[in-house]
Amino acid sequence: MSPALILATFLAYTFLIFVISWWTSRKADNESYFIGNRRSPWFVVAYGMIGASLSGVTFISVPGWVGTTHFTYFVIVLGYVVGYAVVSLILLPVYYKLHLTSIYTYLGTRFGRSSYKTGSSFFLLSRIIGASFRMYLVISVLQIFVFEHYGIPFWATVVLFMFLIQLYTLKGGIKTIVWTDTLQTTFMLLAVVLTVGIILHEMNTSIGNMWSTVWHSDYSKILITNIKSSQNFVKLFISGMFITIAMTGLDQDMMQKNLSCRNLKDARKNMTTLSLILVPVNLIFLFLGAVLYFYAAHLHLNTSGLTDHLFPKIALDYLGVAGGLVFTIGLIAAAYSSADSALTALTTTLTIDIMELDKRYADNQEMLRKKRERLHFLMMLIIIFVIILFKMINNQAIIAQLFTFAGYTYGPLLGLFSFGLFTHVSVKDRWVPMVAVLSPVIGYGLSKFLEFAFSGYQTGFEILLINGLITFIGLLIIKTPLKTKNYGNI
Repeated sequence: MSPALILATFLAYTFLIFVISWWTSRKADNESYFIGNRRSPWFVVAYGMIGASLSGVTFISVPGWVGTTHFTYFVIVLGYVVGYAVVSLILLPVYYKLHLTSIYTYLGTRFGRSSYKTGSSFFLLSRIIGASFRMYLVISVLQIFVFEHYGIPFWATVVLFMFLIQLYTLKGGIKTIVWTDTLQTTFMLLAVVLTVGIILHEMNTSIGNMWSTVWHSDYSKILITNIKSSQNFVKLFISGMFITIAMTGLDQDMMQKNLSCRNLKDARKNMTTLSLILVPVNLIFLFLGAVLYFYAAHLHLNTSGLTDHLFPKIALDYLGVAGGLVFTIGLIAAAYSSADSALTALTTTLTIDIMELDKRYADNQEMLRKKRERLHFLMMLIIIFVIILFKMINNQAIIAQLFTFAGYTYGPLLGLFSFGLFTHVSVKDRWVPMVAVLSPVIGYGLSKFLEFAFSGYQTGFEILLINGLITFIGLLIIKTPLKTKNYGNI
């Protein structure tokens, strides 16, 4: 597929995004930006969140991951379902009861100002790294197959994408993203399904025969019973559950969309629908991964070291114009969905939690808008810087790195919210930042000790739970004799 055709596809898709942005942001105000005026239809939010949950990581990394970890990722997905149930039954009622715009306001209400700033700061760090990882992954592919052909450097490609995202999210914010995410979801799913269809046609086989082939191959292996392995099914299931609780329920990016629903009942419908749809959707991505590896073997293509580049390599080099076009549209959709809601959520946290501009300019909404737009631009610059930094590091297996890092940064958030919800104990608020910072350090040391003490024991995604537990214990150590009021405690 020619770079010119890919570029034309990119421009056409971007034009469509801006049409939606114009339509949704015509009467947008600050409340539209932060919570969509709490008028978002739950089914639109649920469908759009599929794409946001998948992003570029699932679109590219999960299929490539099948070559080394097979279908074990599916156990994590099953854990997601339980995690979404916890978010729906426990966290959403608290957020709606307190009428929150930023979920980290809860920490200030429950513990105090230092806890509030600590939680929001950890989210900023986590989401900046996470969004940058996702953008780095998809932009790297586009850079290799498109922009290098025109002599455009990587940094310029990053600036172009982030500037476009900044433009279409600047005014409407979450009100716009709820609708643009539906477009991203549609094209990502279409790309996967159509790619499978094209490959089956190229291999002259049916979906039934291919499914049987995959099912009887090593790729379909789901359960790893070795307790020392990071892919042990018990570890993965528990990790999937807590990954969802932390990276969805305690993440302003994901919760901001839920809080834009009309009421708690709609938000719960959204969360339940999302959790059930993600199971077959992720299974389709895993199936695609196996199909890609079988097709690579059919082509006698050496897949060693490809990982994240397996899907783009086959789609753009071996599936003709149709396959390349389908993949390109899906990849562009993944690129936009990787950063648009993150940029809005980061701006929300910086505006409301860190600088508290909503309180300072409560009587001057126009000034609040101007300040918010400046911070929106600042967050764009920060993400650009981090993406370019990742390019300098230039590592593979992005999804493993993303989840591992999230275990260290979301762990303290998990501990803070768990302590707040499941106890009535007060803490010495000024010591909370130290507990939150020490938790990842102790967790990292513990993971190395376990590896040494148990002859190669591999700490996987369960590091999230370990860090949350360390934070919980740390909060017990700095507790005070005082009891708190019921601010959503269980």
